[in-house]
Amino acid sequence: MSGPGTTVEPVASERIGFWGHIPVVIRAVVVGIAVGMVAANVWPILLLKLRMPRAAGLEVLFLGAYVWWARGGGPPQRWHAVRADSFRVSKLTGAQWLWGMIAAVFFAATIHAALVVLFRLVPFPSAAFHRGYDFSFIPTLSLRWFAVVVSAASAGICEEIGFRGYMQRPIEHRHGAIIAILVSSILFTAIHLSKDWALIGTVPIILGAGVLLGLLAYFSRTLIFCIIGHTIMDVGLFAYWWTQIAGTFSQRPISQTGFDGDFTLECAVLVAVLIVTVLALEKLREIAPRPSA
Repeated sequence: MSGPGTTVEPVASERIGFWGHIPVVIRAVVVGIAVGMVAANVWPILLLKLRMPRAAGLEVLFLGAYVWWARGGGPPQRWHAVRADSFRVSKLTGAQWLWGMIAAVFFAATIHAALVVLFRLVPFPSAAFHRGYDFSFIPTLSLRWFAVVVSAASAGICEEIGFRGYMQRPIEHRHGAIIAILVSSILFTAIHLSKDWALIGTVPIILGAGVLLGLLAYFSRTLIFCIIGHTIMDVGLFAYWWTQIAGTFSQRPISQTGFDGDFTLECAVLVAVLIVTVLALEKLREIAPRPSA
């Protein structure tokens, strides 16, 4: 996806000691997982140890400090430029905000529409999706919703910084966007395979989500829209598919109902929201200044 004449610059760490002799892909994978997944696991610990709402308050403070550091703030100052580049710090135009937000919202809609279609093809395993996401220990419904939002924001911020930032960006510099997006998407999928809800049918959805988010980061030149889209997606996942505090999927698969009108509509919705997402990505590609890699 690098255009003609694009200069692929090496990252600064390549010139420093033993670490600099390790292949970029390996370094990027290690750093991306460390930066993203270690931070993402702070929230579950806080929630279980401190409970709501104290856990949420501390997590919000942590996420603020984490974003500040990841985008180049704080020590070590000699890595400020590398961290800012990995975070994809850039100034955005009004048009980029418009199409970036459209892409983010319709990306989230695409993932949920894909899940609906999947579970019209196969039975919805409610118990597997709910396992590990029991918020019944949180005393009130309003606090459960608060926990859902914080959970979604934590995953969205940490995973996007890790996978689409610190992992994907250095590989873009060395090997170009196609390889970078494939690597980050495959690792993003692999990390989620340990979940009970990661059934065979969900694997292409997770992989597709990683590819769309990788394209969104690359074409928009920022992590902002990836974080927003990932967070919106996860609010729905936590509230509906996982904790099921917003209800649970009750439609039967077409093997029982037949190829009904609802299934036709659900497929049409999936196609429509995916088309809008792709068109928004293409618009971002057209209007964004040419990236460096």
